[in-house]
Amino acid sequence: MASPPFNPFRRAQLLVLILVASGGLALSASSQTAPAGAPVARQPVLVELFTSEGCSDCPPADALMAQLDATQPIPGAQAIVLSEHVTYWNRLGWSDPFSLADVDERQEQYKDHFTLSSTYTPQAVVDGAAELVGSDSRALTVAVARAALAPKVEIAIGDAHWTTEAVVFSVRVPASASALRPNVTGVVAEDATESKVTRGENAGRVLHHVAVVRVLKQFHADALDGRPLKLQWPVLSHPEKVPSQIRLVVFLTDRKTGHVLAVAEKTLSQ
Repeated sequence: MASPPFNPFRRAQLLVLILVASGGLALSASSQTAPAGAPVARQPVLVELFTSEGCSDCPPADALMAQLDATQPIPGAQAIVLSEHVTYWNRLGWSDPFSLADVDERQEQYKDHFTLSSTYTPQAVVDGAAELVGSDSRALTVAVARAALAPKVEIAIGDAHWTTEAVVFSVRVPASASALRPNVTGVVAEDATESKVTRGENAGRVLHHVAVVRVLKQFHADALDGRPLKLQWPVLSHPEKVPSQIRLVVFLTDRKTGHVLAVAEKTLSQ
């Protein structure tokens, strides 16, 4: 009989259940009161992975993000994942085709927020409130489970579509959240990518990624008045390069702490 496929989240899920049973994690009210057989509401949780195709430690973290995205194994949580490729590995033999200077800048902000001595890969950041080594499935499961217990503002992405030049969308936000004047970030992520790496630490490997950030832009808080917003992506004007499916992710963050207050995701297809 063949053994079941290895699931790196399984042991971590058991740890979460132990923590819940021992009081280390509290069950949300919705999960305690849901009728038998009723679907349990899932709280959206933003999981950012800072990664690079030039880093030999990153493929296991990439695979972990793909599994988290596909299986959603953590009760009460809807993990919204983003693979954010940094540029600082590019000088070491392989230029990552998905690397962005905007991602470097975002990770630098987290370095300051978490008072780290330097940036590193693979790094996972959960809801802007916890950081950990991106390949550590147990720590990731606990962080996502904890984040799912925190209340969030509900936002909705509306009127989303892409043109030959940009992804256009609007965001519906409660007045109470707008009053906080949060930072507003919009992301276009390519649903899935593949690279054949020919140089650097991963030379000879075929690497797979999920929800790869291709555009990342911060908007002013006054953008929450329902006006159409745009995320420019030059590739959209070249039909031969446009993927068949992309993800649009919008999240609000506290201006002081960087913690995620709200996050929403919408899949767009051609």
